[in-house]
Amino acid sequence: MALTVFNTMGSRKEPFVPGTPGKVKMYVCGVTVYDLCHIGHARANVAFDIIVRYLRHRDYDVTFVRNFTDIDDKIIKRANKEGVKAEDIAERYIDAFYRDFDRMGLLRPDVEPRATEHIPEIVDLVSRLIAAGKAYEVNGDVYYSVKGFAGYGKLSGKDTEDLLAGARVDVDERKKDPLDFALWKSSKPGEPVWDSPWGPGRPGWHIECSAMAMKHLGKTLDIHGGGKDLVFPHHENEVAQSEGLTGEPLARYWVHNGFVNIDNEKMSKSLGNFFTLRDVLAKVKPDVLRFFFASSHYRSPIDYSDRSLSEAKAGLDRLYRVKEKAEGSEAAGMKATSVPDGDEFSALREAPDRFIEAMDDDFNTAAALGHIFDAVRAINRLAPGDPASEPDKAGRFLAGYAILDPLFGVLGLLRMSAKEYFQFDHIHAGNIKDNVALQSGEKSTPGPHADDRPGEAEILRRIEDRKAARARKDFAEADRIRLELDAQGVLLEDSKAGTTWKYKA
Repeated sequence: MALTVFNTMGSRKEPFVPGTPGKVKMYVCGVTVYDLCHIGHARANVAFDIIVRYLRHRDYDVTFVRNFTDIDDKIIKRANKEGVKAEDIAERYIDAFYRDFDRMGLLRPDVEPRATEHIPEIVDLVSRLIAAGKAYEVNGDVYYSVKGFAGYGKLSGKDTEDLLAGARVDVDERKKDPLDFALWKSSKPGEPVWDSPWGPGRPGWHIECSAMAMKHLGKTLDIHGGGKDLVFPHHENEVAQSEGLTGEPLARYWVHNGFVNIDNEKMSKSLGNFFTLRDVLAKVKPDVLRFFFASSHYRSPIDYSDRSLSEAKAGLDRLYRVKEKAEGSEAAGMKATSVPDGDEFSALREAPDRFIEAMDDDFNTAAALGHIFDAVRAINRLAPGDPASEPDKAGRFLAGYAILDPLFGVLGLLRMSAKEYFQFDHIHAGNIKDNVALQSGEKSTPGPHADDRPGEAEILRRIEDRKAARARKDFAEADRIRLELDAQGVLLEDSKAGTTWKYKA
């Protein structure tokens, strides 16, 4: 199966064919650095981090560019409020970005351009748009003429007549048309300024990304990415100003990630359910948060709640238990041999192919993780109780782990040793919803909903897994299964007659 990608331009899946075979030019809109990043930023950055990792796993030569918007109204407002320079605010929050996202295991882009480092390119691009009759100057401000670009609205699917009637636009009588947007803003007191042919001023937001993307990747990118909130107006305006000048597509594929909701509500400071990434990482392991994001398709909305984080932690714990057994076997001096034949181990042997099949379907990490867990069930049948006394079993187990390890790497998971992961266990993710409730004034409702509890067949299968773990004296694994079920609302009761279960009230 060839890689297919959902293209926002046209709203359909398309076979992925880059402009140059084997090479991918990818630009992702980065953050505006005026404050700490929130979990919505985390979701977007992890999604594109996985996409880059997967493309490289598939042997594409990826040039990855992600920018910083380091001049903006919000940066200026914060700088003036604190009595410092705008560049000081930008530096502070670029540093904070690195500290937070390095913990999340983000790959550094090949190029990380800043808007303020590209003023000559921005001025040149604006000048060329004016010369081409696509933009006009009014008293030191420069505006793009939307009516001069016939394809305006083709990315977002918005109709210009509806936009004019519904008016998500700034009212400015100097504009030729209410939809026209600023390419260059004349200087105002208390703002940083740069020289230009139209007088001192600073760039508009949209023109920055066009200038940076085209400088580092050329007229046409293979992938242009960002959150769904950027489709309009930011990316729509990028299309207009770039394609209006070059006459060529700005990007072959437009890729946008979905939003993060908090307990099924939109994240909002006014609702008291707004979390910075730093807030979250004070309570949740970075790997757990990555696993949580990867558990849903990048285009889908994702619900951030105590239940979803608890499930993410339980799932990741299962993967780290596999790594723990592999590390134990290696520490005992065992070497990988081969995975046995037979249908019961086919999910393990075929895991790489199944993983690629899922990821080739528009980077479907949720399905890819499903195949990994199928393989985990198979590899656990090979787990030695004591590697030194079961060398053959340990060798087969290590062979199975060698199959899975590269797949974990594509998702950016299992980045630390199992010992470190379990030793530095953070506060249980269930506390997150309590924090949401306290901030919003609502009562927290603990425990999983009835519809989300595992079914009888799944419970019985996990009881058998626990029984097998106890038989081989892997009591840590047995306890983990019991605690995992408990977190999902299932109570196990052991007796001489065996293990029984029931749903908790």
